[in-house]
Amino acid sequence: MTVLEPFGARLRRAMDERGPLCVGIDPHASLLAEWGLGDNVDGLERFSRTVVEAVADRVAVLKPQSAFFERFGSRGVAVLETTVREAREAGALVVMDAKRGDIGSTMAAYAEAFLHKDAPLFSDALTVSPYLGYGSLSPAVAMARESGAGLFVLALTSNPEGGEVQHAVRTDGRTVGATVLGHLALENAGEEPLGSFGAVVGATLGDLSSYDLDMGGPILAPGIGAQGATPAGLPAVFGRAVRNVVPNVSRGVLRHGPDVVALRDAAERFADEIRAAVTSA
Repeated sequence: MTVLEPFGARLRRAMDERGPLCVGIDPHASLLAEWGLGDNVDGLERFSRTVVEAVADRVAVLKPQSAFFERFGSRGVAVLETTVREAREAGALVVMDAKRGDIGSTMAAYAEAFLHKDAPLFSDALTVSPYLGYGSLSPAVAMARESGAGLFVLALTSNPEGGEVQHAVRTDGRTVGATVLGHLALENAGEEPLGSFGAVVGATLGDLSSYDLDMGGPILAPGIGAQGATPAGLPAVFGRAVRNVVPNVSRGVLRHGPDVVALRDAAERFADEIRAAVTSA
């Protein structure tokens, strides 16, 4: 198996060259309808190819949401395979948003599916859930290291229900979310210029100064655009870790389709605004 340069190094370079923006590929039924496409495999394929054509050669990261492809069965997964391959061929890094989390051989199988270099769905990074215990992610961590891929681990998510788990206080006085961030800091220790093991932290969460977000890896930050967070607000949320933030925008870009130029212009506007906010922090 060919080993890639570590994901963190590749991501740092892509962010510096293309701007720190992740565009989601979320072909849910309402967006397909807005684009005038059918809620079927043909519509899915047209949607995904259009997004890749518009932005994969200019944004740092594309993030397909696996569920919106899986709902069409094997033909939908085939479209996802093509989307991942063509996005990577165009120069974008691909983060598979699948939020996998399990134990033992099952977690190892998920890692094989998305992080093995020869897998049809190989992605540069995968979102995972640590809420069966951080140690349950060990097979994914090992496979990511072996292949040069990365992980984005759910830490402080933007959904309101997340707080009942993530802000819960352990017997040692730390919250569960802080514990996840601590594990990631250990994974990234000594890695330069950026570790390959990142956190998912919502851009809509407001003041996070009680958390040490500077854990040596990237932060995938959903919530820009339709969910209400703005590029200008990133420094206030992420503090000194803001340079390692990869803000995710989905509907804020996708609603401009199916016009390729409009999609491209929207992505470039967000990238410019994010770059300005980060560099001025």
